[in-house]
Amino acid sequence: MILSLVAKRLALGVLTLWLVSLLIFAITEILPGDVATAILGQAATPETVAAIRNQLGLNEPAWWRYLQWLTGAIQGDFGISLANQRPVAPQILGRLENTLFLASVAAVIAVPLAISLGLIAAIKQHSLLDRTISLTTLASISVPEFFIAYLLIFFLAVQAGWFPSMARFDADMGFLEQLGVIVLPALTLVLVVLAHMMRMTRATVLNVMAQPFVEMAELKGVPKWRIVVQHALPNALAPIINVVALNLAYLVVGVIVVEVVFVYPGLGQFMVDAVARRDIPTVQACGLIFAAVYVTLNMLADIGAILANPRLRHPR
Repeated sequence: MILSLVAKRLALGVLTLWLVSLLIFAITEILPGDVATAILGQAATPETVAAIRNQLGLNEPAWWRYLQWLTGAIQGDFGISLANQRPVAPQILGRLENTLFLASVAAVIAVPLAISLGLIAAIKQHSLLDRTISLTTLASISVPEFFIAYLLIFFLAVQAGWFPSMARFDADMGFLEQLGVIVLPALTLVLVVLAHMMRMTRATVLNVMAQPFVEMAELKGVPKWRIVVQHALPNALAPIINVVALNLAYLVVGVIVVEVVFVYPGLGQFMVDAVARRDIPTVQACGLIFAAVYVTLNMLADIGAILANPRLRHPR
């Protein structure tokens, strides 16, 4: 039963990713303007435009170019960058490592902190601490990430001078030096995703706390913290796993704005630069990688929820 459900989720994930690849290719195809003319700029003449279109294969039917692109992408070949005439894959790899490093640091801080705060808020329901945590997280949800980033830059970089305002990241730096550089972008991501995970943890645990078996444990005199940790939390794992996975996906996919604000050399910044240069192969590759990460994490969330909740393994 479990293997069958997991296989279905995997098949659905692959189908979703294929549909997304179609959408990415179609969107880049219908962008206004002509790629060949944009590349040539002022040197564009009918002859040079025709030559560059032939060189890039733009005269081929769209469906044939899509099949070639998809086949290459499956093999790890995303084509040649139109901006520098270099293979796209090696350029993306380093940027992806930087993005994953930033997202991993934020996740290591945000996930345990969010779950802990959610449990504390559930244990201390209706207390001043619970109201303070809920109000703070609600304010965090309501503020866009770029605004949080600019506030952190103003107070912690400009006014206090504790951290650099720009994340000048270099692979040759030591680990501690790298952590010092990404403090502000990582803190921005933590504040953005922390609220969603904390509020979901609190709401889910409180929903389980209303069940009859929890009331029975309370009548037996079991301490509330023990009820929450040993009884409510295991039964609330499925939705918590889902919201954690969604926020982890956001840490990778939604990091674009944060990378642009802090000029962080990640995949999001690389994609924005490629859009500005109209580097279509690079844009397509970045979009497909972001989609693959998002779909994969959602698929893992579904599988984790199935394993954590027996009721999902035996649907009625």
